[in-house]
Amino acid sequence: MALKSTIFKAQLAVADIDRGYYADHALTLARHPSETDERMMVRLAALALNAHSLQTECGGDGTLAFGAGLSDPDDPDVSLRDFTGRTRLWMEVGQPEDKPLVRACSKADKVLVYAFSHSAEIWWRGIEGKLSRLERLQVWRIPAVSSQALAALAERSMQLQATIQEGTLMFSGAKGSVDIEPVRWK
Repeated sequence: MALKSTIFKAQLAVADIDRGYYADHALTLARHPSETDERMMVRLAALALNAHSLQTECGGDGTLAFGAGLSDPDDPDVSLRDFTGRTRLWMEVGQPEDKPLVRACSKADKVLVYAFSHSAEIWWRGIEGKLSRLERLQVWRIPAVSSQALAALAERSMQLQATIQEGTLMFSGAKGSVDIEPVRWK
């Protein structure tokens, strides 16, 4: 018998001071049985870091949502689609292979990868040359200490605040807070 996804609910208040974006997001996250709290919370952080794109890319008329994630490798972890259905942002977390990223770049205006964990540097050194020609791709590094601290904030029902100022994401909830300084690799 297949295990079912665990449902998490998050009320996320985003205050992106750098871009003048302030909004509340009611979110539902389905955590695949093989997904860790760390990966799920990095997906949530990726959404928070790019929530401003709902306004800047789509003029407020779009849908920012979680994809099927680990259940469907051809679906982004997080996406932003405008009212015409065009994919403006395609976000992946973890250490994806090069071929799915090439396909994603052909389907979306911009593709973002948020790598995390201690092995991210090894992954990047091995794949960097294969991804260098992809103009629509950005690769970001979430420090392992930060992603592990994010995992500690996970609850089935979460009230979270995400404040972005000077490129730093301050993520806080009932269980504490985490400062994340993403590093751009590409």
